[in-house]
Amino acid sequence: MGIGTSLANRAAILRHPERDTTDEAASILAEGLVADVAFVGDVGPVVLPMTYHYDPLAPTLLHLHGAHHSRLMTHVASGASICVGVTLVDGLVYSKTALYHSVNYRSVVVFGRVAEEQPTLAEQRFLLEAMIARYFQGREAGVDYAVPPEEHLRATAFVTLRIDEWSAKSRSGGPKGPSDEDPSMPGTAGVVAIARWR
Repeated sequence: MGIGTSLANRAAILRHPERDTTDEAASILAEGLVADVAFVGDVGPVVLPMTYHYDPLAPTLLHLHGAHHSRLMTHVASGASICVGVTLVDGLVYSKTALYHSVNYRSVVVFGRVAEEQPTLAEQRFLLEAMIARYFQGREAGVDYAVPPEEHLRATAFVTLRIDEWSAKSRSGGPKGPSDEDPSMPGTAGVVAIARWR
């Protein structure tokens, strides 16, 4: 089953549809570090930042990493729908006109539910080691850090989501103010690149 991207779904891009880069959703998830996970709990809407693991070779699955029995883990395990957002900031855009200050970014929004099959203890070990290698490229269990013992695996949790729908959006380039390319006009315009550490 594929991931829905039709114009009739929740993930449809209504504002600046020309920035639609849904074909890059998998690569954005693979590069991201923090997932903002949104759900409606007993006290209303909640958004929590979380670490996660995503492998483009299994594009319909997203693995959230957190503590057992947290509000989020309990909510997700109930089978309720959740929304996940991941954003990469590539630059800060400044203009000679206040209205045209902006941000260069790549973002993805995911809608999904908990998968029917959740990771076994052995699969959690694989996910934890794969997530560490994704966040810290080149680090390897048994070489750079001790192989996680079973009690550590039982102390943490992965909840696997099956992605139903997603969309991605991005902005790139310089400022687009009416006088940004006119050297005779006062002010400054340009882009401050945001360096990526890896």
